[in-house]
Amino acid sequence: MNPVNGLALGRIAVGATALASPSLAAKLFRLDLARNPQLPYMSRLFGSREIALGAITLLARGTARRKLIALGMAVDGADAYAGYDAMRSGSVPQSVGFFLTAPALGAVAAGAVGLVAER
Repeated sequence: MNPVNGLALGRIAVGATALASPSLAAKLFRLDLARNPQLPYMSRLFGSREIALGAITLLARGTARRKLIALGMAVDGADAYAGYDAMRSGSVPQSVGFFLTAPALGAVAAGAVGLVAER
């Protein structure tokens, strides 16, 4: 499967989970829902963003698709920084911070591979 399509479908799946069941998303991301009562709200914001970015990337072609891949890489880079910063600041344990950061960095790399493949 094309790495960009795989990422886009993954975004939609993760986004749908976060939107439909923030408590499940919190468990998957290893976040403490009991200590973060605003987490369902933030999960739904994240979920809708992921669904929109995944869907529009699947539908786009040509230059627009390449720009959306680059945008996705920027979003994933920001997500990686957020995971790292949460770990660094102590707001999440180191193991959780790594779990949040590594997949986002992997998505940046997959986006780069996909961007090269799209040329």
